[in-house]
Amino acid sequence: MPIEIERKYVLFSDDWRILSHEQVEIQQGYLCNDKYRTVRVRLWGNEGKVTIKGLSVNGARPEYEYDIPKSHAQEMLETLCLPGRVHKIRHLIQFGSLTWEIDEFLDHNKGLILAEIELPSLNTAFTPPTWLGPEVTNDHRFQNSHLSQHTVDTSNLF
Repeated sequence: MPIEIERKYVLFSDDWRILSHEQVEIQQGYLCNDKYRTVRVRLWGNEGKVTIKGLSVNGARPEYEYDIPKSHAQEMLETLCLPGRVHKIRHLIQFGSLTWEIDEFLDHNKGLILAEIELPSLNTAFTPPTWLGPEVTNDHRFQNSHLSQHTVDTSNLF
C-alpha cells in the first residue's frame, strides 16, 4: 500500500521566496470528502490527476494517485465535484536533501501560505528552515479538503 508521510506548517516569513525554483498553478476539487477518505481531482498545470487518500494519522495515510487527461479533470471539476475548490500556486524548494512544497492559496483563502514536506519514513529527521511557522499537520482546518469549503483564520497561531 502506498503511504504518504507529510508534515505541514504555516509560514510567517517570505524568506522562502528567493529559494523557489519552480512554480505550478493547481486547481482541485473533491468527489468524496469525509474523515476517512477523500477523492480529489486536480489540474496540475497542464496535467490532470485523480488522487484517493485514506485517514491521516500523525501525517501518514494511504495515497493512490493517477494521471488522467486534462480534459477529463476539467470536466470532473466543473460537473462532478462537490461545491468548493482549492486554487493555489505551488512553489518547490530544495532544502538539504528534501523538497519543500509551498502552497500560496488564492481565491477565498488568499493570503494563506502553507509549507509541506513529504518524508520517506515516519522517523526521517530534517532540519526545519527558519521561515517555518507553527506545525499544523494534525489540525484538520489546514487539510486541502477542508480549505476547499472554508476560509481559515491564522491570526491566532502567531
